[in-house]
Amino acid sequence: MSSQKGNVTLSRPQKHQNTFTFKNDKFDKSVQTKTINAKLHDGVCQPCKEVLEWSIKYSKYKPLSKPNTCVKCSQKAVKDSYHIMCRPCAYELQVCAKCGKKEDIVIPFNKEISESSENQGFNHGRSCKRKEDSDEDFGAEADSDGGDGDTHA
Repeated sequence: MSSQKGNVTLSRPQKHQNTFTFKNDKFDKSVQTKTINAKLHDGVCQPCKEVLEWSIKYSKYKPLSKPNTCVKCSQKAVKDSYHIMCRPCAYELQVCAKCGKKEDIVIPFNKEISESSENQGFNHGRSCKRKEDSDEDFGAEADSDGGDGDTHA
């Protein structure tokens, strides 16, 4: 028996063996599972990347519902699960965003993506303004169409 003291060798093979590998999207075809499977783990070291990939592979990864606090800048800017640092702080210090150690980063942060996320509020405001302008134009067309509709009736 394997629980006996000093018995380190097994005399038989493993009793139950899996015949096929686990698939995390076999029965769960939700949008959330698809986004989790498509997630790119950038800004983390190799051991942390392997941990995150394992948790996704076996359906243990839980995405954040709201941003967490960054340990460097103390702002609610951490948008990735299991990370302790926000993207700008990790990029600036060249450390792993998950463990905070100065290790080799496997996939570095894309600078263009970081800048676009910082300026997202500004671009969002401009797109909303354009939408409002287009709504006003639509309203003007609707009024002129309404006037024509009365003459035809």
